[in-house]
Amino acid sequence: MEKTRLSSKGQVILPKAVRQARDWPPGTEFSVEMVDEGVLLRPLKPVAATRLEDVFRCLRYEGPAKTADEMGAAIGAGVRERHARGRY
Repeated sequence: MEKTRLSSKGQVILPKAVRQARDWPPGTEFSVEMVDEGVLLRPLKPVAATRLEDVFRCLRYEGPAKTADEMGAAIGAGVRERHARGRY
């Protein structure tokens, strides 16, 4: 079993054997989750590169044009919905 310690800055160094076994290079980002047994680290999957053309293509809207008031009302409704779900 490997050991490590928490630094005064709140940092934990993962032992080299663990990093090599998992092939985690420097800069690997992790999600941190509290579990009953302690803390669970999961490496985040890098986001694939996207092209601007691909993003624009998914934003296409083919209906009638919306007014600024209609857009504001829709945004407000979305914010209220997220607040109701505890997302803000």
